[in-house]
Amino acid sequence: MEATSGLSPRLSSMVANKEKNEDLDVEAFELEPSHEISSSDRHIHSMNALEILRETVRILRYNSGGFMSILALLICPLSAVILSNVLVNQSIVKRLTIRLLLVAKTSGLPLRPFVKQSCQKFAEVAVSTVLSFPLYITLSLLSKVAVVYTVDCTYSRKHFDLLKFYVIVSKFWKRIVETYLWVCGVIAGCLTMFIVLLVAVSSAFSVMGFPPDLTLYPAMVAGLIFSIIFANAIIICSIAIVISVLEDVSGPQALLRSSSLIKGQTQVGLLIFLGSTIGLAFVEGLFEHRVKTLSYGDGSSRIWEGPLLVLMYSFVVLIDSMMSSVFYFSCKSYRMETANAEIQSVLEAMAISPEATDVT
Repeated sequence: MEATSGLSPRLSSMVANKEKNEDLDVEAFELEPSHEISSSDRHIHSMNALEILRETVRILRYNSGGFMSILALLICPLSAVILSNVLVNQSIVKRLTIRLLLVAKTSGLPLRPFVKQSCQKFAEVAVSTVLSFPLYITLSLLSKVAVVYTVDCTYSRKHFDLLKFYVIVSKFWKRIVETYLWVCGVIAGCLTMFIVLLVAVSSAFSVMGFPPDLTLYPAMVAGLIFSIIFANAIIICSIAIVISVLEDVSGPQALLRSSSLIKGQTQVGLLIFLGSTIGLAFVEGLFEHRVKTLSYGDGSSRIWEGPLLVLMYSFVVLIDSMMSSVFYFSCKSYRMETANAEIQSVLEAMAISPEATDVT
């Protein structure tokens, strides 16, 4: 992979294959019978969320060795730390939870069990993220880069090359880290704006004389609106990481290019984000219930259920990273399709206008 090029090898081959009308070699990368179409049609048309999932599964089957290595060496250790909360200081979580509850009570929100659980969960996630940040900026980021590189190699009909990957990481790591720090800043800014908005809305309704029970409903509406905005921000940030690996941009330029790239495909990104979030939350809930809370007899169930759930969580993380990479290529194809359609419409207009002039 030439990481310095603006387009990936897949997109470069897409243009060449379209001009030459040549079929790709499908022996190395088999497609399902229902998807056997020409290379130009396949590359130009964008994919929906289900097609991206199927494409991800086919890529995983083709280059399973590389992805399983990424899963075992990079994703599983971080998943074990995240699920077990081994780095989380419970005293810090307790103090932060109390502060959040005081803010909620001051703003007029009723301290119901839902509000208390939300404050405690937010405090746990915040403390875990801060204390695990060195792992996020090393293992997590390196795993994302490795997944993007492997997906790109798969589209280039190549296998994972560890030496070449090391050269790419050592050469462009600063650019990728810069983009990741900007991503962290965007996410932190969104969460801060949500807390400010929630406090402002709750305080406004409390000042107007609404009882605390009714104040909870506009706060829930604000939370729903924020969740949609936050999901879009997460999608943009995920694609920005992929762009910083495959294209020669970083930081705010990568975020801007990501936001312009996913235009017209936001619904697909939201479905991918929703599926990944549900999967991660489900496995995390199982780990909380089966490993941390419930055990059989002497606690022997934790010996096998814990590693199994860590593996499941890691697999969901891997699939999410792969789908983000495939979504990037799909958006690229969509933008090229739109550009080709615009060029064709302009050429048709230029071809028709002289005829119309002659008739008149």
